[in-house]
Amino acid sequence: MNRRHFLQHTTEFASLALLSNLHAQEATIKKNGKRLIVLWMSGGPSHMDLWDLKTGESTGGDFKQIKTSANGVQISEVLPTVASQFKNLVAIRSLVTNEGSHERGTFLMNTAKQPNPVVQYPAMGAVVSSLIGSKELALPNFIGIGGTAQRIGPGFLGAMYTPFVVQNPGVPPENIKPPSEIGNEEERLRRRQRLFYGIEDEFAAKIMPHVKGAKDRESLGNVAQSHASIYGKAFDLTISPLRTVFEIKNESQATIDAYGGRMNQFGMGCLLARKLIEKGVSCVQVDLGGWDNHNNIFSTIRNGNGPRLDKGFGNLVKELNDIGLWKDTVVLWMGEFGRTPKINQNGGRDHWARCWSVVLGGGSIKGGQAYGSTSKDGLDIKDKPCSIGDIYATVYKALGMDLSAQIRDNIGRPMAIAEGKPLDIF
Repeated sequence: MNRRHFLQHTTEFASLALLSNLHAQEATIKKNGKRLIVLWMSGGPSHMDLWDLKTGESTGGDFKQIKTSANGVQISEVLPTVASQFKNLVAIRSLVTNEGSHERGTFLMNTAKQPNPVVQYPAMGAVVSSLIGSKELALPNFIGIGGTAQRIGPGFLGAMYTPFVVQNPGVPPENIKPPSEIGNEEERLRRRQRLFYGIEDEFAAKIMPHVKGAKDRESLGNVAQSHASIYGKAFDLTISPLRTVFEIKNESQATIDAYGGRMNQFGMGCLLARKLIEKGVSCVQVDLGGWDNHNNIFSTIRNGNGPRLDKGFGNLVKELNDIGLWKDTVVLWMGEFGRTPKINQNGGRDHWARCWSVVLGGGSIKGGQAYGSTSKDGLDIKDKPCSIGDIYATVYKALGMDLSAQIRDNIGRPMAIAEGKPLDIF
């Protein structure tokens, strides 16, 4: 055996060993029908005016606290709908991230990793869809309503887990229908699909001749095979009745009004997220921007994002409970950081990542509580500090995922899905 043949066989054996490990891990992770919704607050939402108010203190601001359906937990008066559902939620009031940059904070909160010029880490939604998503579903397993999910992307997990982006919730995405010259002729479209697969599979097989199955080539990061799988999903979606899930025209006016009306794009995004989760999508991320309130923060929240958030978030939790999906769905509310306890000279609050809040609920989480606390003025952690790694471990546990599971980067190195420990909220 010459050197070239030796290296070829060594590579083949290594690939097959890796493939065996990947299949064993996949069998370990239970496909349990759990789903994740991430509510992303771009700009840095003010925890001081939403979840951790300091009424009566110089840092307290303009808003009053109101009681919630959770005994002993109070939140802002601008969130009455959310307050009525807080028996299902947990306010995490002791998060420490210490990253006050919009760009770096966004990356950190969406990946639990600091940006790295060498490794492109995947978004949480990509990890979830890769481990518990159904490959048989015609719909994409990771859908971003807004642009943040796309900005972070699938990282080293590859194109198969790129989020499908919806910019206008309630309006069907562009190009979701077959080309006009084909019309609704399903068989004609299927013939095109078979021709496409034949060409793609032949090309993919040449890249990895020692791996016979298309699924196995995809597991090992064969780009051509992933490309074929993505187009396969696109073909399926264009002829599937599921494509109508993106429409809201058949929803009752009462439902639309409950989410804040058609003018509340975040509310419509939350309504669409509920519809997508019902159909089996693994992760939906919904964006609400406009939280970078360095000026006039109180009127901006009271007349703008406060009501938008309240209607969307509150009614999403209510409906998931009403239709029996709350125990199968985890909802995570977060932004890139919080806002300073001290109010600046322009009546706003600046960036603050020293101690702030996120909100969690659903799955196996025990709702109706607050975890951790800050000092009387909100400037320091009082008890139970936690990290973004802890938040991720908590989310994955609530989804029923195996915390010892690993994902592999583009050269096969194993990496834990979470580096923290689950919070005691179960």
